Amino acid sequence: MTDTATAPDPAPPARSYAKLAADESREDYSLRYAPHAFRRWGPGTVAGTALGGIAYLADFAIGASIVFAYGFTSGAAAILAAAAVIFLTGIPIARACATYGLDMDLVTRGAGFGYFGSTLTSLIYASFTFIFFALEGSIMAQAMHQAFGLPVEIGYLVTTLIVIPVVFRGMGALAKVQAWTQPVWLVGLALPFLVLAFEAPESWGAFTHFGGTEGAGAGFSWIGFGFGTGIALSLIAQIGEQADYLRFMPARTAENSRRWNLAVLAAGPGWVVIGAAKQLGGAFLAFVALEAVGRTHALEPIAPQIEALRPWLGGLALPAAALFVIVSQIKINVTNAYSGSLSWSNFFSRVTHRHPGRVWYIFLNLGIALTLMELNMFAMLGKLLGFYSNVGIAWIVAVAADLVINKRLGLSPPYIEFKRAYLYAVNPAGFGAMVIASTVSILAFFGLFGTHAEAFSTFMAAGLSLVLCPLIAWATRGKYYLARPNVVNGPGVEVADITATHTCSVCETAYELPDIADCPAQAGPICSLCCSLDATCGDVCRKGSAAGAVVLPMPSVRRV
Repeated sequence: MTDTATAPDPAPPARSYAKLAADESREDYSLRYAPHAFRRWGPGTVAGTALGGIAYLADFAIGASIVFAYGFTSGAAAILAAAAVIFLTGIPIARACATYGLDMDLVTRGAGFGYFGSTLTSLIYASFTFIFFALEGSIMAQAMHQAFGLPVEIGYLVTTLIVIPVVFRGMGALAKVQAWTQPVWLVGLALPFLVLAFEAPESWGAFTHFGGTEGAGAGFSWIGFGFGTGIALSLIAQIGEQADYLRFMPARTAENSRRWNLAVLAAGPGWVVIGAAKQLGGAFLAFVALEAVGRTHALEPIAPQIEALRPWLGGLALPAAALFVIVSQIKINVTNAYSGSLSWSNFFSRVTHRHPGRVWYIFLNLGIALTLMELNMFAMLGKLLGFYSNVGIAWIVAVAADLVINKRLGLSPPYIEFKRAYLYAVNPAGFGAMVIASTVSILAFFGLFGTHAEAFSTFMAAGLSLVLCPLIAWATRGKYYLARPNVVNGPGVEVADITATHTCSVCETAYELPDIADCPAQAGPICSLCCSLDATCGDVCRKGSAAGAVVLPMPSVRRV
């Protein structure tokens, strides 16, 4: 007798990713938690690589533009005040990224913005990377024009194409580039100031009495201080690029605790100490070169470098300065392109539920940056950065407020939850604070509330974000941080337990515990990326239906 029983349906095939998206040596866990197994660099190596990315010379141009516009006293005060704000907000963010192995976007999701709320900050961060890529690329094109006679329009294209091979290969290649170029950069950075110390020592004193080129005067002006601080604060989103490296910091242990803390402090908020020094140094070099090259060229870092080196190097001053500028700009623009690809990946994966691979978004980021360069955005430096800082500071301060205030007061979970399976689409605490603060400050920036409010619009953005984030979290009783409890990996476990792997029921790849969620739709564990890309589940896990979920074995939980 023939058995007519119906054979069971074959299991659906495991999800497979495109070749580039599946290669983590290039992807660098662009949309997910960086596992301990991948964090093979020591604290010093990670910190050195992160700090190598701040070699950029936009600091020179920014510092010079501030001091030229508002004079030395107001300009220097503005640069130092902005540095203090950036340093303080950067400390909790850097520690969170290094501790949890998460980039800025994933931290933002769990620090008061929600799963889709942070898509707006992904765009803010992406715009930071392509705006500054364009600024740095313009500086590099100016150097190539002076050194080789290359038309700047062609130089823009060269500066864009030259970084692609390095960024394509990911963190490993970036670490090598930063290490190999560091000696040249350090010599090039210090040499002009050494020359001027011997050849023009009187210029240092004269600089402190400089009243600017627009009649601001050498005395202190609150208006000049406010406007100058706003321009300098445009760099506040740089902590996101530092975080892209800090997420690869190894686990903190009793043996490496001191080195770990120092590395995170130096590579995280510590970048701004060097950054502020570069802004003041760039302003000084531009001041010394002002009479010889004129205001326009003094704001282009290549010209002051040449003038400073000429007494010692003579005819070699031009090639030496060009080499320094080109090396500096390559060091920063590989970071800008890399971080931009991460941010675009995070944005489009949530909007389209597709992930072709981080490397494809390199071309999107560079295409936008090239367009900005061809439009000569360098000429609009001060106004553009002043506007951007209103949005950037509202975002960063809201995240820092959640990490420092909300978590300590118990208004938000004690750990960073970044997975779609546990988050509301929008959390009004951080997202609402950022939107309100940036809206009010932008209106002030365009003069709606008068000159003083226009000058201090970035302070308004920071103050409103700092107050509104905990206030909204308190008013909503922290309701919108977690859509459901995380019974799988909760508020931290021992490192040995974290590194235990579980196999995703969708892509059938093993991932460490923090990257796994329990999924009712799949009736099993699911990795964070497969969860993000699922467009058919209807978010059943967040709608009160935990039936069918397979709860993974939980180790003994201890706060880390």
